Amino acid sequence: MKNQNSLQEKSFLEEIRQIIITARRKVYTAVNSEMVITNWLIGKMIVKIQGGSERAVYGDRILKNISEHLTHEFGQGYDYSNLRKMRQFYLLFPNCDTLCLKLSWSHYRVLIRVQNPQAREYYAREAAKYPWSVRQLERQIHTQNYERILSTYKNECEQKKMIKECLPVKPERFDPCSLVHDPYVLEFIGAKPDPSWNEKKLEEALISHLEEFLLELGRGFAFVGRQKRITIDGQHFYPDLVFYNIITKSYVIIDLKSGRADYSDVGQMQLYVNYYNKEVCQPSDNPTIGIILCAEKNEAVIRYTLGDRTDIGIFQAKYELVLPTPEELQYEIERTREQFMLLNKKDEI
Repeated sequence: MKNQNSLQEKSFLEEIRQIIITARRKVYTAVNSEMVITNWLIGKMIVKIQGGSERAVYGDRILKNISEHLTHEFGQGYDYSNLRKMRQFYLLFPNCDTLCLKLSWSHYRVLIRVQNPQAREYYAREAAKYPWSVRQLERQIHTQNYERILSTYKNECEQKKMIKECLPVKPERFDPCSLVHDPYVLEFIGAKPDPSWNEKKLEEALISHLEEFLLELGRGFAFVGRQKRITIDGQHFYPDLVFYNIITKSYVIIDLKSGRADYSDVGQMQLYVNYYNKEVCQPSDNPTIGIILCAEKNEAVIRYTLGDRTDIGIFQAKYELVLPTPEELQYEIERTREQFMLLNKKDEI
């Protein structure tokens, strides 16, 4: 009887905890929403008071005077720097009805630093939809997630649709390129390249940081398993990581290489992809995609192994263990764009 009462008390306690947590979450959301609207209205008033003379000494002096009064009464949240952010917030998001109240003021402070309007809209929608924390949003912007994804859309019409709708493109025919971007930035696992680094360590690190890796992979990825055994005529094979993309309805197999990929890696991936297509996929599934994720790309070997076939769904992509500089990242993005545009031309021939 005593044990039963104890279990009942624990059950009641958990219910009460959930009530408090839910209430606090609602209060937090409401406060954030009000802060976003309040700061937007303040930004609108500042632009109105300055009368369009945004670069004039007079307009700047007004802003400094306002900040002094508001800071004295309400604290540092209304200093000169923050008032400038509110003003910029209004200028970049002039229509209050388009504001997403799922995003906090901290999210918007990050978003106003994005200069490209299309990229800014993309990040805002993605952050609200999935949802991303402020730290995740900052990371996606810093690693140029928008540009990396856009670089793999071979068709210009699909690029425009992706920019406009910020949604996964659903072309008339299944395009495996839509699930691949290059490079993949894996700085979140906290590893640095050294001679002892190998595929097993990389796999374990990615599993330990699965949430961050799913974010890096992109939209719609669900983790299926690691080292999923495949048995063919008594032989066992073990793909490193298997995912399923619920948007494109396709399996995605990832094999990890601590060095360069070679022809045997391509042959092994072909085996994995063919097996999944014949034995695992359902009739409603799209073809399986194979990604050889390597520290250094071996484009010549991959090209001669696969030939001119672009329908196989096997790709090699580079991973970075440390955060590249913006210049390094842009260089890799441009290389990826050129490669995918070349694939597009081959498809058209």
